[in-house]
Amino acid sequence: MAGSITLRVITPQRIVVDTTADSVRFPGLDGSIGVLRNHAPMVAALNAGQLTWSGPEGSGNMFVSGGFAEVRANTVRIVSEASEPASDIDVERAAAAAERARERLRDLGKTTTDESLDMERLQASLRRALMRQKVASRIHQ
Repeated sequence: MAGSITLRVITPQRIVVDTTADSVRFPGLDGSIGVLRNHAPMVAALNAGQLTWSGPEGSGNMFVSGGFAEVRANTVRIVSEASEPASDIDVERAAAAAERARERLRDLGKTTTDESLDMERLQASLRRALMRQKVASRIHQ
């Protein structure tokens, strides 16, 4: 198609999405990044969040857990450790994961040892769980 770009979402297990889109929006570390046809080449670090696209084959909405995006030659490649379509997200499981992370953060705050690495991991886990809930809630509205 004359005004389209290729979108590929790749995880270590498989290619999750391989489609044509008119526009793509993904969560960069510095904020949301939008891509249209003929976008300048770039590589960007991804934050955990929502990936959306719209195009001739329909639109899509999914969670990505971080990673990086490459834009080149009218192709957007999203490489992420994990991703899942919003419709596949188990909201109750995400809420339980968020609560577990909150409890562990509270317990970690009670210790006197330096556990900054554990703190960072727990905060990242909490962010991912909350973003899964947010992405899923947008399709259930």
